[in-house]
Amino acid sequence: MFIGIDWGGTKMEVIALGRDGGTRARHRVPTPTGGYDDCVRAVVDLVAAAEQTAGERGSIGIGIPGSPNPRTGIVRNSNAVLINGKSLGRDLEAALGRPVRLANDANCLAVSEAVDGAGRQARIVFGIIAGTGHGGGLAINKKVHAGYQGIAAEIGHYPLPWMRPEEYPGHRCWCGKLGCLDMYACGTGLELDYRTTTGVDRRGRDIIDLKRAGDPAATGVYQRFVDRLARSLALLTNIVDPDVFVLGGGMSNVDEIYGELPSLITRYVFADSFETPILKAVHGDSSGVRGAAWLWKE
Repeated sequence: MFIGIDWGGTKMEVIALGRDGGTRARHRVPTPTGGYDDCVRAVVDLVAAAEQTAGERGSIGIGIPGSPNPRTGIVRNSNAVLINGKSLGRDLEAALGRPVRLANDANCLAVSEAVDGAGRQARIVFGIIAGTGHGGGLAINKKVHAGYQGIAAEIGHYPLPWMRPEEYPGHRCWCGKLGCLDMYACGTGLELDYRTTTGVDRRGRDIIDLKRAGDPAATGVYQRFVDRLARSLALLTNIVDPDVFVLGGGMSNVDEIYGELPSLITRYVFADSFETPILKAVHGDSSGVRGAAWLWKE
């Protein structure tokens, strides 16, 4: 049995999968706000709950925002700041009494969709999370490719490609740098652009509804979002050229983008055409937690 945990900023979720990918147990709790030790205890409790429900012991994989340093095990680059600087893997192994595998949550999306999702027929799957932020994950032969530094596919923190004069130097990102894609090609970026353009705060889904109703301001914001996402995918094609892109996160549910992205990407990619499939994650919001479980699938 494979146990996966998705460590999110507001919730923690556990899933137990059988070898056939069937769900044996599933539980969700709010992410504790009391501190690091409370979060570690919450993971222990979730594993115990999953194993009690399934009646079986399982391997444990955990998807986290951020990534562990492959040489020290120290977590860095997480917007869940309480785990930065912590030896999370070792602490969890001590608390659980067994080995634990950690991976970036976007890498878990890529693995999930490579194993039994939209990319199951592909060798190289690039997962894109376009939700609260803009993140990426890379799976090769159905396994995480984290890279020598452990930060492969960390696409949210390179600058918006082919930045236009009116976009330069870009918004300041939570990481401290200017112009990061995390501030553009995601739901938060859509909302920020609408607020900057109109002076009004609206949720991403409301902006999409307005765009579909023909609202000019919402339409302009949406068109800029899709173009910025296209620039990101074009740069990734130039560097990685994966067999398939799989999109997750809230903005992946905007069906119009799948028809519009290919022609936009063609404008930017260093080739005479763009033919790479761009698919919606089959497992949707479950891809992260399922991919964490599959970190142990050999």
